[in-house]
Amino acid sequence: MTTICADQAAPSTQSWAAPIAMAATVFTVVTAEMLPVGLLTPMGSSLNISEGIAGLSLTVTGIVSALAAPVLPLVLGKLDRRIVMVGLMVLLAAAALLAAAAPNVVVLMIARVLAGISIGGVWLLTIGLARRVVPEHAAGPATSLIFSGIGIASVLGIPAGAYVGELVGWRWAFVAVGLLSGALVIALAFFLPPLAAEKAVRLSDVTEVLKLRQLRVGLLLVALLVTGHFAAYTYVRPLLEKQAGITPALIGTLLLAYGVAGIIGNFVAGSLRPARAIGMIAAGIAAVAVLMPFVGTTLAGALILLLAWGFAHGGTSVSTQAWGHAAAPNAAEASSAVLVGVYNGSIALGAFAGGQVADHLGTTTVTWLPAILAAAALFVVLANRRQSR
Repeated sequence: MTTICADQAAPSTQSWAAPIAMAATVFTVVTAEMLPVGLLTPMGSSLNISEGIAGLSLTVTGIVSALAAPVLPLVLGKLDRRIVMVGLMVLLAAAALLAAAAPNVVVLMIARVLAGISIGGVWLLTIGLARRVVPEHAAGPATSLIFSGIGIASVLGIPAGAYVGELVGWRWAFVAVGLLSGALVIALAFFLPPLAAEKAVRLSDVTEVLKLRQLRVGLLLVALLVTGHFAAYTYVRPLLEKQAGITPALIGTLLLAYGVAGIIGNFVAGSLRPARAIGMIAAGIAAVAVLMPFVGTTLAGALILLLAWGFAHGGTSVSTQAWGHAAAPNAAEASSAVLVGVYNGSIALGAFAGGQVADHLGTTTVTWLPAILAAAALFVVLANRRQSR
């Protein structure tokens, strides 16, 4: 990762205001991307579409994010990254408000395409800039703070979206994301220092990092874990409703518990070597997926498994980021581009695959995919344990 340059001289208050604003931005983009998870049932009912089709709102966003992440560095050149971040949040605000007003599934998907462009860009720049907005000695804590926005989104954003959808309708959940994005436009413009790209990323930079074996292994692990996770997590609401008979009023509470466990998992994984953390994540997700059809049929069983699931998956972002940084420490933005691309592409693939399983084999069978793919990820980690050290 790049380290601080001119920003190192910034006052401490200003320095910490920047990562707080970036953490809030991460919270918002994760909430925006995952919002349909807690709203699939009312969205499908309102737009007269199946749960699998409603799940495509996550798939489309993931695909576009995956394509945007590696392309944007080539397009942006040396444009000030502060300006880019502000522009991306303007786009996210517009996309959320368009989704809120969508009269049909076509308009909804257009809104989710725009959201995908914004999310892919924000993820890319956040990974590359996390260590540039504070003095070098504070880079580690600042990075943890910024990426805690992921877990906090699971704790507050996604459950809050489910609650809002239950109380006043799913459209107002998207309105809330639009308003929050608008507020962050102002915060980022005010608190972020000028952040010129250290060098323009070329296509050759992206292809060079792909030659690194350990980076390719990391990308494979991301693909397996994230695809498997989102194959089931996208459909967690209908899964809980149908398998355990849990009422919509309790869904938000269960997702809240999942998110709290995810925050804990994020910090635990961040304290471990990437290979060990990813191995634990893979084992945890595989175990939960295998047990879900047997243990997750009651409220108590579902709660226990969601806590374990959240704890396991909560460290995925920080540990895969650490793996990528270790594999390509001198090519932060190029390696981040491919990492974000694979991550978001895997979200799309998982949501799509889970939708196909849900529509054709039943929602309660969607845990098969994470069981298989997480087990495969564990095998890859064990097979590469020597190189991982």
